[in-house]
Amino acid sequence: MPGGRHRYEEVLRSFPDEEGSSIWWFDAALAHKFLRNWEKAFELGKEAAARAPRGEADPAYWNLGIAATVLRDWPVARDAWSGYGISVPEGDGEIVGRYGMACVRLDTDGEREVVWAQRLCPTRARVVSVPVSAGRRFGEVVLHDGEPTGARVVEGRKHSVFDEILLFEPSELPTHGVTVTAPGAEDLEALFECFADRGFGAEPASSVKLLCTCCSEGSHEQKSGVDVGSGTQDFMLAAPADQVVALLDGWGRAAAGRSWRDLYPAG
Repeated sequence: MPGGRHRYEEVLRSFPDEEGSSIWWFDAALAHKFLRNWEKAFELGKEAAARAPRGEADPAYWNLGIAATVLRDWPVARDAWSGYGISVPEGDGEIVGRYGMACVRLDTDGEREVVWAQRLCPTRARVVSVPVSAGRRFGEVVLHDGEPTGARVVEGRKHSVFDEILLFEPSELPTHGVTVTAPGAEDLEALFECFADRGFGAEPASSVKLLCTCCSEGSHEQKSGVDVGSGTQDFMLAAPADQVVALLDGWGRAAAGRSWRDLYPAG
């Protein structure tokens, strides 16, 4: 790959606008994307996009959009997404839109975990699951690739799984583990709502499913909403350390039979 990218650039310096050069510019930019050399991917990506048709989903614009987003060059990112054929919210700064739910395969030093996320732009998403991977947090913003590598299907609706490229913006919300007891499913619904209403996260440990790589990159049916029954079980919570006890106490006092124990920091 290193030698190949240099040969592309040597050819392009001599023949920048030869027939077929748009493909060479694209391949050169793509090579630097794979190498995570974002400045060079951005530089060559602009050349590739300048030779690509607008509004026809040309991948040159998508790769440029990713590189521009990494570098936080929002005017170029906005133009790249428009060139690809995707509408973006008005303005000239950071793109914060609502592009639907998706899944992102986090990659933490080789440890992979698929989480749910709210897409903010074509390549950034805010994590709305409570990750179990060390160092990963509810609310962090990740930058992901554009080619799906798997799918999760909920009530007949397909949600693509995208591979994480990098952590774009960390979250300050720590993760806690706790054991809760609830008489009925409605009590656990109330626990979810208690945290969600404040912009925090709550997730049963039983929601974590272990899959091999082949299965993870396939298509899987998942149930919608909370399906955890009742009784005693472990939960992962995302909330400020100075508020989590009060939230659990408030939830516990709100109905008979609710209780919690063994709260501990988990990340």
